Amino acid sequence: MTTHRFSIALVCAALVISLFICPIARADTTDLKFSFTPGPLKPGWIQVAPSDLYTKDRGYGFEPVSKVGGEGPYYFSAAVPEGNYLVTVALGDYTSAATTTVKAELRRLMLERIHTDPGQIATESFTVSVRRPEIPGGKRVRLKAPRETTSESWAWDDKLTLEFAGEAPAVRSVEITSADALPTIFIIGDSTSTDQSLEPFNSWGQMITRWFTPDVVIANHGESGETTSSFIGENRWAKVLSVIRPGDYVLMQFGHNDEKDKGPNAGAFKNYTQNLIRFVTEARAHGATPVIITPVARRKFDDTGKSVETHGDYPAAARKVARDMNVPLIDLSAAAQTLYNALGPEKAVALFATPAEATHHSDYGSYEIAKLVIEGIKQTNLPIAKDIVSDYTGFDPAHPDSLEDFKVPPEPRRGPTTKPLGS
Repeated sequence: MTTHRFSIALVCAALVISLFICPIARADTTDLKFSFTPGPLKPGWIQVAPSDLYTKDRGYGFEPVSKVGGEGPYYFSAAVPEGNYLVTVALGDYTSAATTTVKAELRRLMLERIHTDPGQIATESFTVSVRRPEIPGGKRVRLKAPRETTSESWAWDDKLTLEFAGEAPAVRSVEITSADALPTIFIIGDSTSTDQSLEPFNSWGQMITRWFTPDVVIANHGESGETTSSFIGENRWAKVLSVIRPGDYVLMQFGHNDEKDKGPNAGAFKNYTQNLIRFVTEARAHGATPVIITPVARRKFDDTGKSVETHGDYPAAARKVARDMNVPLIDLSAAAQTLYNALGPEKAVALFATPAEATHHSDYGSYEIAKLVIEGIKQTNLPIAKDIVSDYTGFDPAHPDSLEDFKVPPEPRRGPTTKPLGS
């Protein structure tokens, strides 16, 4: 049997089969099974042809930006209600070797460079959070237009989107089932943690998904330009509280934009502190575990080549709230400075999206910063440390991974490069 790699030779055969498949019902989306190979199907499976573009009526298909066949990447979407999902993929090709990287929604790294030899099929699972802006009671998250309604729309739409990339990526099937019973790790924060939509920008919130097993779900609610106050004012915190449950976690990292706040109650030990206390108190009231993260350090070095703290009193304020309220603390400010010092002023540039950037990280940089957060989870003995993947071998920021060894494939830009809000 020949494996379907979305090659031109198989398009016709797959298309003929697909013509006899009825569109899936939008309401029946908790147990979906898609086959990307031609041939007989088991009951309950849906055949997908390379020419099947996503439409609302069909409820599944490839996004128009996909490069189906050859090098990829290609993006496959399936309509699902808001919630958490377990995704199981079968990767590989019967005739050729393949290396496949899988991302979800807005470039959340799920599977990194899964290599399969000819004839080998690898079955892997991961979890994905899908959200909508609506909040029970008639409220909505106030999305930033046009950013969140165009380039970031995949983070808020009514479908689950998967990206398959790498050296001739090969996927045979995708299964999607509900995972709402699993604990969720919510991320709230600014542009340094959000799901960035376009290269060359990335964040640790998009890379941390790589390091967790399918026993937990990462729900990234961070957004560019957010302060602790705007996160509340735009109903983003209300959205989190509407779906949070006992046993969940809230990782909170703010400060980059709070320090630019000019309001009457602005200040690290005023509004910022008050809002962190609110997040902690209300997360606990819902049975969740809050975790405070100090703002990740910017790239700035003094005349001696040492990293300089630029956040003023904000890291200290975050540490104080954590200490006073007995909240686990991940000191990302200090850890990132150790990382920057290890590379030095010249090499540290590679951690950031562009040579002119001092705040927003590159794919490589966010990969390293995500490891710092994972180390913080381990060092604070959070119960979710048991859910870190077995191939995580630890990370010492004083000895970072080399840029040459970083092989996560970038993806084509889906529009003009827009600098994230905040700096």
